[in-house]
Amino acid sequence: MSNKIFGRFRVSLAISKRIWSRASDRSYCEPRLEKMDAVKTMKDLGYAFNTDGQLRKIDANGQPTDEPFQFNVSNQHQECQAHYEELGNAVTEYIYHLLETEYKFTRLPVPKDSKKATFIYASEDYDKKDVLVILIQGSGAVRPGQWARSLIINDNIDMGTQIPYIKYALSKDYGVLVLNPNDNYLPNGQKITNSSTGEEHTSYVWKTYVKKAKAESIAIVAHSYGGVLTVALADQLKKEFEKRVKAIAFTDSVHVYSNIKLTKYLKEVARNWISSQSPLDTPMTTPDFDIPRLSAGHEKHEMTSYSCMQSVFKFIDQKLSKN
Repeated sequence: MSNKIFGRFRVSLAISKRIWSRASDRSYCEPRLEKMDAVKTMKDLGYAFNTDGQLRKIDANGQPTDEPFQFNVSNQHQECQAHYEELGNAVTEYIYHLLETEYKFTRLPVPKDSKKATFIYASEDYDKKDVLVILIQGSGAVRPGQWARSLIINDNIDMGTQIPYIKYALSKDYGVLVLNPNDNYLPNGQKITNSSTGEEHTSYVWKTYVKKAKAESIAIVAHSYGGVLTVALADQLKKEFEKRVKAIAFTDSVHVYSNIKLTKYLKEVARNWISSQSPLDTPMTTPDFDIPRLSAGHEKHEMTSYSCMQSVFKFIDQKLSKN
């Protein structure tokens, strides 16, 4: 193995270990220990997004100032982290509000017969569209509509959310499903039926909602651990998946650690934009067993979904145009 390939392997392995450890850390994956009606709003916590989509502290009139989020609210790290998590929950509710009011998304329950467990988001008439786009985030605290919570809080709402992807898909009259694979426990600590793991959640959503949708052409965009969920779903469904999924865009996916053999089909319909200092779309060294890798144009793992967004749109459109 060359030094270049080995170096890339070590970086990917480090990312994978971090993601897997977070996925197995129940405290990290279960921020819903409080009832949702107890979550404070961003205004309650003294924050709002300005016109540029940046999170800023607000003044006495509730208007955003130039002061950004500050993690250190005290000299006690535990208090600082608690404040950050509380703000993260408030941001999640704000994004839900945007999806429901500005983009007219509705919640589809998981399991289907329960309104007290979890849910996914669906665009209007998603099941009647010719093309369906499925968005799958990575592991951890991120919820529907988010790629990276830290980017939403510290940088910009477009950088950290799936909203730019949603806007593009809607502009093309595609249906959109936004999955929720990290919401696995009820407030009382019990596992959610049909969503106790990300793999179970993804499988259930396909069988319950995707399978019955009209779309003969499906595109999937999956970040980080979302890539593991995607290849697991492809391995489970096989011909059914291959018949309908025409394009898969991974953003710094860690699917190679799923121990699932990647088929010729996956290598043809998928691309993985990986974190790299190289210019966007630069072909990267790819082992024969893996999906073709391209540079995402950014070396930061959580920035990849945003930095390669235009290339992902172009790739999906090219794949769909062939069908």
